[in-house]
Amino acid sequence: MKIKYSPDAVDKLKDIKTVYGCKTYQKIRSSIQELSVMPKKGALVEDYIGIPNPYRCLHILKHYIFYRIDKNKKLIYITEVFNEREDFLNAMFGVNLRTQESVEYWGD
Repeated sequence: MKIKYSPDAVDKLKDIKTVYGCKTYQKIRSSIQELSVMPKKGALVEDYIGIPNPYRCLHILKHYIFYRIDKNKKLIYITEVFNEREDFLNAMFGVNLRTQESVEYWGD
């Protein structure tokens, strides 16, 4: 299968290369390239959050890579890249796992 990247994913991968270095960047890109022969390698996001969606996710060196598979076009589309410190569930699906107690404690 062919792999295509969203503009946001491209920008975030460039940022990873700048901030974390070539070794981290190459490991992430290598893992993404493996999807061309093993497209179902990533976990189904729906299984984790209980919200129907077409995404799969890879966790590589403290980064989450979200992608979807288009079987008709034989295409894997890398849609989002997040550092594990980012609130990717809220950014992608509007899911907020923070409790009121946590918000009050941290003042966010």
